Amino acid sequence: MILNEKIKASELLLTGLDGEELGIVSRAEALAMAKELKADLVCESLMSSPPPCKLMRRGSAKDAASKQKREEKVKEQPAKVKELRLSVDIEQHDYETKQRQAEKLLESGHAVLLVVRISGKEGPKAKALLEQLVGDLKQHGQKQTGIQVSGKQAAVQLNPN
Repeated sequence: MILNEKIKASELLLTGLDGEELGIVSRAEALAMAKELKADLVCESLMSSPPPCKLMRRGSAKDAASKQKREEKVKEQPAKVKELRLSVDIEQHDYETKQRQAEKLLESGHAVLLVVRISGKEGPKAKALLEQLVGDLKQHGQKQTGIQVSGKQAAVQLNPN
């Protein structure tokens, strides 16, 4: 984003404070208008000739640029993986609570790792529980990998749709 005196083009396609088209104006005239209205002259793109510029309230251009930068930074960050732990012998009410928690996390853009602690021969039971939960959460997220049963736990990761 290029502001005020840093704009080097001799002629500008100018837009006013309220979005009205002011036409092609010289750089000096545009800067004078900006100073008179206590506004900033902001160049939107250097790719066209004459470059489109607009008058914005003083300081709002920098605010908009920093806000856009923050939003891009948030989008760049990978989704966090949240872990939900379950037990093989889970009650129906507790199951529904975990399901709602997982739905909420998936809707907010987080990946969810569902983990079931197992001991002994509970492996098939844990896998069945995870398959049921994945089926119930199908409209909110999909499996990243298959259900992995290893040693003391069974796990599956769901990514948001």
